[in-house]
Amino acid sequence: MSARSKAVIAARLNVRRGLDENEAAVYLSFSPAFFRKLVEAGVMPRPRVAGARRIWDVEELDLAFKCLPREEGEQGSGLAERKLDSWEDFK
Repeated sequence: MSARSKAVIAARLNVRRGLDENEAAVYLSFSPAFFRKLVEAGVMPRPRVAGARRIWDVEELDLAFKCLPREEGEQGSGLAERKLDSWEDFK
């Protein structure tokens, strides 16, 4: 499949399940550098791998985003209350 046909197909998809690092960062409204720091700190999930490709799962990104604290120190919604130690719980 050529890069052009892949781009045409991707443009027609409403939602994609896997995102590369830049797409994942933009999806969450972060810069790629800030997103990388959050992944390294364990705040955002590590990527899945397919060969040499690193791919972030949209559902895992959504869960991690919901666990971010709110302004004024209020806890995020969803899984934050469970005080998860790592992304191992989501395998």
